[in-house]
Amino acid sequence: MKQAQFEQRYRPVWESLEDQLKQLEALHVSRRKALPLDQFVTDYRQLCHQLALTRERGYSLELQQYLNNLVLRAHRQLYRYNPPLADRIGDFLARGFPQAVRRQWRWHLVSALSFVLSIALVWILVHQQPDMVYTVLDENSLTDIEMMYQPNEDGGSDIDIGRGGDDDVMMFGYYIKNNIGIAFRTFAGGLLLGVGAIIVMLFNGSFFGAIAAHLINVGGDEPFFTFVIAHGAPELTAIVLAGGAGLRLGWAIIAPGPYTRLNALRLAAKDSLPTMYGVFALLLLAAFIEAFWSPRDFEPVVKYSVGAACWGLLYLYLLFGGRHGTGKG
Repeated sequence: MKQAQFEQRYRPVWESLEDQLKQLEALHVSRRKALPLDQFVTDYRQLCHQLALTRERGYSLELQQYLNNLVLRAHRQLYRYNPPLADRIGDFLARGFPQAVRRQWRWHLVSALSFVLSIALVWILVHQQPDMVYTVLDENSLTDIEMMYQPNEDGGSDIDIGRGGDDDVMMFGYYIKNNIGIAFRTFAGGLLLGVGAIIVMLFNGSFFGAIAAHLINVGGDEPFFTFVIAHGAPELTAIVLAGGAGLRLGWAIIAPGPYTRLNALRLAAKDSLPTMYGVFALLLLAAFIEAFWSPRDFEPVVKYSVGAACWGLLYLYLLFGGRHGTGKG
């Protein structure tokens, strides 16, 4: 591209950035929240790339100096603004996390298909041939699960009988440790060319499908589904997202493109970290729901309604969060 064409294409962006810089330089730091700083950061990154292009292509020193000055001014303003930790966390949860998920949607789709198809396959097998459940679960584990979800005389469950507040807090900690461990192993499994992440998703899907089908066979379906439906939304979604992030790592090793495999892996890890931060947040939410809400013995219609709301709100958030005002998915 000739320099004139390059300037004609990007001059409006540079002028817009200059206007933002004038506003930022005139404002006190505490008043900068009123400006669209997320777009400013995006423009700054693009400007750095454009400056690199002018140097690589040997454009005029005047243009290089102009862009270099813009970069320096933008850099100063960017790093003068250091929002409180609570604001950064809030901004990440409101925009950064759902945007990161949508950016890697192909990998999450592969992960979700692995999980859902393994659930469906094992569910059908166990439902039609009940003894198949022993290929996934041993007899002792199966007995414990049956006792946990054995329906009482009212058709509900006795999961919360004799359970106090201290037990809820203890289980909250246990669920955090267990779920985050699974998510981390799923993510790290992607380093095995993505195969490890796929295996973890297939195993977890098979495990869930076997339990669900077996409990339907023995009449424990209502206590089971009313227990898992609410916390299953953030928990299962988080595990699927961890699998997708792991697949992104594996693909970077298989197909590094113009980079060395190490550099490609570093870039993939950097791209996947926002998703994993969000995964840990979802698992904290899931642990809280599982410890303090799921064991409560409410009417099935209440449990199913709350569960449906959890699933619906979560996927509305992941699909549409962070779109407003950014123009980017």
